[in-house]
Amino acid sequence: MQLLLILVAFLLPPGAGAEEIIGGHEASPHSLPYMAYLLTQTPVRESFCGGFLVREDFVMTSARCWGSTIMVILGAHNISRQERTQQRIQVLTATRHPGYNEDNNLNDIMLLQLENRARRNQFVRPVALPQFQTELRPGSQCTVAGWGLVGQNRRTDTLRDVQLEVQRDQVCNNLFNTYNSRKQICVGNQNDESTTFRGDTGGPLVCNNVAQGIVSYGRSFGAPPTVFTRIARFLPWINKTMRQSEHQESH
Repeated sequence: MQLLLILVAFLLPPGAGAEEIIGGHEASPHSLPYMAYLLTQTPVRESFCGGFLVREDFVMTSARCWGSTIMVILGAHNISRQERTQQRIQVLTATRHPGYNEDNNLNDIMLLQLENRARRNQFVRPVALPQFQTELRPGSQCTVAGWGLVGQNRRTDTLRDVQLEVQRDQVCNNLFNTYNSRKQICVGNQNDESTTFRGDTGGPLVCNNVAQGIVSYGRSFGAPPTVFTRIARFLPWINKTMRQSEHQESH
């Protein structure tokens, strides 16, 4: 019988709480080669976040995962081991969206330019981004993955994933007074908690092999749905930020 896992994402600001969500299972090793584990150092503490490779030299994550130094680990399954598949790369530049608002979690997106380009192989490979601003239909089934906590004080070392269902915007409008349907996606069926998963803040929502969302926040007492940043709405900023890095490299 599949174990029910209580996964706690602890990179939530005060007031958002540590959100525990039930369900999910260990991912097949290296089946999600875009996944990134972020070790973040701030003046106050060291913490970890989720993220995902979107180009050989860029990882995308939540703006809330910012730190003065960030180490990206790609190609990991068991994060407590020095796996031969892992690539550890320092972040050169962490660029939060200029409109990021930590009070209401709007524009919760950040791009991390890597010091060295990742080596693309079967264990490390970027995930596709949306090509244009298409809407995700309610009922769409998507994958979420992360290395969230298992119980209040116990970590999981292995990557876990689960299928989540996109909800109507009204579901999140009713629950979160700051929810913005243009910039956010409502994910996770309230009546099906056993299949709902919350991994680390910053992890991707992948639908049909395209990263459509970024784990942002949820309810303080730990029940679905979860709010994700809607990547498609930020394509101009994403493209501009990555182009600027190419311009700097050419000079």
